[in-house]
Amino acid sequence: MKRFALIGAAGFIAPRHLKAIKDTGNTLVAALDKHDNVGVLDSYFPDTNFFTEFERFDRHLDKLKRKGEPVEIISICSPNYLHDSHIRYALRYGADAICEKPLVLSPWNVDALAEIQQETGRRIYTILQLRLHPSIIALREQVRQAPKDKVYDIDLQYITSRGNWYHASWKGDLSKSGGIATNIGVHFFDMLIWIFGAVKDVQVSRMTTDAAAGYLELQQARVHWMLSINANDLPADVKASGKRTFRSLTLEGKEIEFSEGFTDLHTASYADIIAGNGFGLEDARAAIEVTHQIRNFSAAAPL
Repeated sequence: MKRFALIGAAGFIAPRHLKAIKDTGNTLVAALDKHDNVGVLDSYFPDTNFFTEFERFDRHLDKLKRKGEPVEIISICSPNYLHDSHIRYALRYGADAICEKPLVLSPWNVDALAEIQQETGRRIYTILQLRLHPSIIALREQVRQAPKDKVYDIDLQYITSRGNWYHASWKGDLSKSGGIATNIGVHFFDMLIWIFGAVKDVQVSRMTTDAAAGYLELQQARVHWMLSINANDLPADVKASGKRTFRSLTLEGKEIEFSEGFTDLHTASYADIIAGNGFGLEDARAAIEVTHQIRNFSAAAPL
C-alpha cells in the first residue's frame, strides 16, 4: 500500500484521482487546497489530514518523513501553471509525482523537470488516459498494421460548453491555463500523435478566448481540428437535444466511437504507474510542444 498526498483537492479533476488512489488499494494521508470545499474527501479518505496553507502541508509531510512514514507519491491536480512548481516540490521532498495534464505549459519546462528528475532519482508521471482507452488502442493497432506510407484524413471536433465563470477563473487566463488548445485539447493532440506519428506542420485558422481551430499534419495523418467552449458552436441537433457537449473523431469519414469508457481510465493509469509502468516526461513532450506552437502561432503565417 502506497502513501499518497494530493495537491488541489477542491478542483474539478481531484475526485478521479481520489477514486484512483482508493481503487488501487492505497491511502491518502494529506491533502492541500487553498479552497476548503473539499467534502468529496468524505467519500474516499475522511481521515486524511487537510490543509489550506502550503506551509502547514509542507510541515506535516516533513514530520511524517522524520517519523519514518514518508509520503511516497504526491498527486497534483492544481491549476496548470502551478504544475511544474508542485512537481519540483514532490521530487525534492523525496516522492514521485503523478500530475494531471497538461504536465507543464512550455517545452522548456519539460527540460527543467528532466534535470530535477535526474538529480533526485524520483519519477514524474502524467495522466494520458486516452492511451488506455480500448477504442483508441484498437485504432492505433489498425494504423500500425497499415502500410507505413498510408496517410489518413482526420476530423476532430470537441465542444464542451462553459459558462461565464470560465473566463473569470484561472482557466480563462492564457498565462495560467495555456488557452483552449492546451486546457481542453492537450490530451487529444497527445492521442493523435501517439497513433499517427510525429508532427510535420501546425497551422491555426481560428484563435479566440473560447475556441481554436486549425490543421495538424502528422507522419500518417492530415488532421482538421476544432475545440470550443462556446455553446453556439454546438451542432443544431445537439442543441435541440439539450446536450452541452459534442465530441467527434472521424477517420476517412468514419466515426470513431470513444465517448464511453472514460470512467475508470484514471484508475487504470494509477494501476499502471504503481506496477512500474506509466507515462513520463518524454511521453508528454510532443503534445506540449504542439500546444505551445498553437498558442504562439503567427497570424501572418500561411494557412
